[in-house]
Amino acid sequence: MALPISHNTNTNQRLPGLNSRPEHIKEVVEGMLKRLRTDRIDLLYQHRVDPAVPIEDVAGAIKDLIKEGKVLYYGLSEPGAKTVRRAHAIHPVTAIQNEYSLLWRGPEKVIIPLCQELGIGFVPWSPLGVGFLTGAIDANTRYAPGDIRGGESRFAPENIKNNLVFVDLVKKWAAQKDATAAQISLAWLLAQKPWIVPIPGTTQMAHMLENNGADSVKFNEDELKQFNTELATIEIKGARLPDFVLAFSDVEAPLKK
Repeated sequence: MALPISHNTNTNQRLPGLNSRPEHIKEVVEGMLKRLRTDRIDLLYQHRVDPAVPIEDVAGAIKDLIKEGKVLYYGLSEPGAKTVRRAHAIHPVTAIQNEYSLLWRGPEKVIIPLCQELGIGFVPWSPLGVGFLTGAIDANTRYAPGDIRGGESRFAPENIKNNLVFVDLVKKWAAQKDATAAQISLAWLLAQKPWIVPIPGTTQMAHMLENNGADSVKFNEDELKQFNTELATIEIKGARLPDFVLAFSDVEAPLKK
């Protein structure tokens, strides 16, 4: 379950902006428990970091909920590294949820090493590059109004031809490993660290079964080295998200006064 998108706790209507004030967190959790008809939330994310609320207040509120048994574990999504350390000092963070895939490997610079250091699990969202790494998108693809991919410059006509080299790579390995492109993309993530757990999303049973099959696709040490050598020759062109969405990534919470 995710916070801190602002909600009307009576109607569950999403409101503009972020709201990670401790009292709002607790109100929203109570609403979640009621709607889900359960007595606890297994994993509660702050999604995204609220630039107006110290992370100590957020982690403190969630720590209270954990003591009450209403939340078992908590995580952060797209946080700044200093914010992770500050939250972890209040109560151990269980998971960091960031975008990570063959198409976007930004977390390898800071966040994944930080997770390794602190013993935090890492959960890649959009592990299939919003469908791009499955081969479902090509240079002729156009997007319906409201499809966020239409605003991502990595899929713009001037960049996508270059970036299709990523798809060529996974298709090549898919043929070698008797797998699909999606399975290769997920298997590569699973091969990075044992505590990396990708979360591909789908609305189709066939795709879910295909994604689950990635667990049986294995890279030995030499194969992974060769794959990464080939991967290192490819440079992504374009930004991973529109600027107004990127503004919510790598955010540092304000210091507590």
